[in-house]
Amino acid sequence: MIIRAIDGFTRCLAKPKDWDEKKFGPCTGLPILDHVDQNDQQSMISAWEPTPDEITALIAGAPIYLRVLGTIHPPVGLWVGTPPKDQGAD
Repeated sequence: MIIRAIDGFTRCLAKPKDWDEKKFGPCTGLPILDHVDQNDQQSMISAWEPTPDEITALIAGAPIYLRVLGTIHPPVGLWVGTPPKDQGAD
């Protein structure tokens, strides 16, 4: 996946201070949109673009995987295109 600059992004997350690029590979900045939805729920929204090879795989039925580092899984959301109004489109 290719990191995209989400429209109206409010900040760019930097790589973790202890990130070892030799061990884990490169880690670039991630533009995010800080958002508070209609239920006062705070979130950070980022945008991603599949590569042409990934698009081919998706069309062939490949799944999209989400990896969360650590042992506790936070609530997450994935969608395609314009996010719902309560998730940053307004």
